[in-house]
Amino acid sequence: VALHCQEVGGKNYEASMAHVDCFVKELLSSEALKEYSRARVYLDENYKSQEHFTALGSFYFIHDSLKNIQQFDFKAKKFRKVVGRETCTETLETTPSLEKEKFPQDYFPESKWSRKGFIRTRWALPDCAFDLVNIHLFHDASNLVACEKSPSVYSGTRQKALGYVLDRITDQRYDRLPFFLFGDFNFRLDSKQVIESLCSSATMQTVRAADTNEVDKLIFRETENDRKVVLQLEKKLFSYVNQDVFRENNGTSLLEYDKELSVFKDRLTELEISFPPSYPYSEDSSQGKQYMNTRCPAWCDRIVMSPSARDLVLKPENEEKSIVYDNIGPNVCMGDHKPVFLSFRITAGAGKPNANKHKCCVVQ
Repeated sequence: VALHCQEVGGKNYEASMAHVDCFVKELLSSEALKEYSRARVYLDENYKSQEHFTALGSFYFIHDSLKNIQQFDFKAKKFRKVVGRETCTETLETTPSLEKEKFPQDYFPESKWSRKGFIRTRWALPDCAFDLVNIHLFHDASNLVACEKSPSVYSGTRQKALGYVLDRITDQRYDRLPFFLFGDFNFRLDSKQVIESLCSSATMQTVRAADTNEVDKLIFRETENDRKVVLQLEKKLFSYVNQDVFRENNGTSLLEYDKELSVFKDRLTELEISFPPSYPYSEDSSQGKQYMNTRCPAWCDRIVMSPSARDLVLKPENEEKSIVYDNIGPNVCMGDHKPVFLSFRITAGAGKPNANKHKCCVVQ
């Protein structure tokens, strides 16, 4: 089981980071993980190092039924057998079993540091090796800016950063292997086109700030029906009259506006999405299905892979029903992001007689 987390320690990480170590100890001692006697946990907790801090957390739990698994040492350039459990929280930059990078500062919008980057690990099962990459890309700072043009300026920033990661994990330093890339991509729907679709019969009112004359709010009203408000848009407000549009048929009618991955269609692939937008859910524990009125709901949390990794997942002998790409906790509060998982079987020594099937699960 590979579990990738972002924003370890939460938004108030200086106050909350102390709880993370306690959580990890509870997790490792849980009954559910009793048969996972090998584990690797990498937590970027060093928030005092602004040029390195990503707040990424990568957890790997190996079931006892898997007899031989190795992890790559990036310094020695060779695989080493995985034994026991290890947790690493300090100086991840120099830990040989992973590669970690924060994006260059000029990639950040307004060149302002935030916790964005990636962690890469490399694994070998019998006759099968692959990379697992935990990624966190840039968010949309303002709904008003996001809808100015199509595609949005934020989409361009994410595209640049994702291209940087793909170039790094496929460069000449190490052998190229199949890779799974999963984390918070912060992919958004094309705001300009979504709003045009949702408010096709509405008229727009622009409200400007009295002191700066900058656009403060956009209000879309029906031309009839007592000029009922359909959508209110502010920097951090996206209040649409009918949230059901994001839930009906899991919101998949809006997938035509989910375009950010299409730029990488030759390098990345993804299984079909059949779950609702993963963000932004209400953080009220009694509102498991409710979206917050802060952003247009979008599929921010994804599991994508190289074409060669897709071939591992979609082996001819792999029964279709054994592959599941879905979200976790659809009816309960999981925080503002609903986790997404991909579960599948890899046949060890595919094509050999009596091959053993091992189940893999990656969770974003």
